[in-house]
Amino acid sequence: MKFKTAIAAVIVSAFALPVLAQTGAPANPAATPGIDRRQANQEKRIDQGVRSGELTQREAARLERGQDRVQKIEDKAKADGSVTAQERKRIHKAQDSQSRKIYREKHDRQHDRNHDGRIDRPGRNK
Repeated sequence: MKFKTAIAAVIVSAFALPVLAQTGAPANPAATPGIDRRQANQEKRIDQGVRSGELTQREAARLERGQDRVQKIEDKAKADGSVTAQERKRIHKAQDSQSRKIYREKHDRQHDRNHDGRIDRPGRNK
């Protein structure tokens, strides 16, 4: 008799465990891991541009202010405890714009490769 109840308990638990696993805590509606990851990536791009000399200090400061504006948009969206689809779309649009600005500044002809705070003159062909 004990053997039958043990088998019954195993069978019941085999069907109950997947159901219990699905009823876990709901996801945080204000969580924005993808947005946060992209913000961190863009910060790294700016830092790398400064280290390599592709960005001058002035360009980097301007790009950092742009990153701060995107962060403020995200903080306002999270303030009520959830980030709506419309708010996410606005954040992504701001990040897209900022990403283009980073690319343009890194690929223009202004460089500070010797890190003296002044724009290096482009090389001249003689």
